[in-house]
Amino acid sequence: MIRDLSATLEAVLTDPALTADFPELAASTVTFERPTDTFSPSSTSLDLFLFDIRENLELRTNEPQVERIGREVVVRQPPRRIDCSYLVTAWPVGGTELPLQEHRLLSQALQVLIRNPTLPAPFLVGQLVGQEPPLPTVVPEVDGLKSAAEFWTSMSNQLRASFTVSVTISVPALPSTTGPIVTTKVGGFAPGTLRIDETLRQIGGQVIDGAGNGVEGAIVDVLDAGLRAVTDAEGRYLLSRVPAGNCTLRVVAVGFQVATKGVPVPGSPHDYEITLAPL
Repeated sequence: MIRDLSATLEAVLTDPALTADFPELAASTVTFERPTDTFSPSSTSLDLFLFDIRENLELRTNEPQVERIGREVVVRQPPRRIDCSYLVTAWPVGGTELPLQEHRLLSQALQVLIRNPTLPAPFLVGQLVGQEPPLPTVVPEVDGLKSAAEFWTSMSNQLRASFTVSVTISVPALPSTTGPIVTTKVGGFAPGTLRIDETLRQIGGQVIDGAGNGVEGAIVDVLDAGLRAVTDAEGRYLLSRVPAGNCTLRVVAVGFQVATKGVPVPGSPHDYEITLAPL
C-alpha cells in the first residue's frame, strides 16, 4: 500500500496536465532514494524520501461500518489512518545556476502538491483506489523534520533546502465479516446488584413480489410476540426483541394477498425473505 502511495505521488508530479506550467518539474525525474552523500542522480531529479510512518491518533475510530447487501450484513472494521511523510529535495544537473534551478524545482513541486489538498482519484493506484475519505495531503507538513541539521548529518550529507509532504492513507485493521441480519445482545445489571440477564434478538429480511422487487410499506407482524415493522423503499424490515424459537410472521400489503410464514429465530437470511402474491 505504501508502494502504491509512492507511485501515486510520482504520477501526480509527472503528469503533463498538472505540470504544464512548470517546465523544470516536467523535465525532471521523480526518485525515492535516501539522500546520503553518495546520492548523485545523472539527470535533474526531484527526490521524495519516505522518512516517517505513524498512526494518526486524531482520526482513530472504533465504530464499525455496517452495510446491508442483499439478504446479508457486511460489517467492516474501521481502518487505521496512517500518516506517511516524505522529505522533498531537488537535485538539478547541468546549467550555470544550480542553486536557483534547485529553488525553482522545489517551488514548482510545492505548487503542484498544494493545488491538490487530496490526492486526485484518477491518479490512485493499487490498494488506494476507492479509499474513503479521499486521501488528504499536508504540504508543507507543520511538524516536518524536528531537526534538519541532525537529519542531514545522519545522512552524511550537507544541509539542503527541502519541504515535507504528509499523506494520510487508510490501512485495514481486520477483515470484513459477512452474516445474516440477526444479532444477539446480552444485557445485565452491574455486579453487586440483583443481576438480571436478558437475551435480545434482532432479525431483518425483505418482502418481495413475484419478480423479486422489494415491496414498500408492507406491514410485518410477529404474531407470537406482538411485534410490528413496516418495510422501507427496498422492501426491507427490521424487528427487535424477537423471542427465540419458532415464530410466525404475517405480512399485509396493498395489492397483495396476506402472507404468513413460520420462521426460526435465530435463522438464516433466506428464512426472513417473504414473497407476496398479487390479488
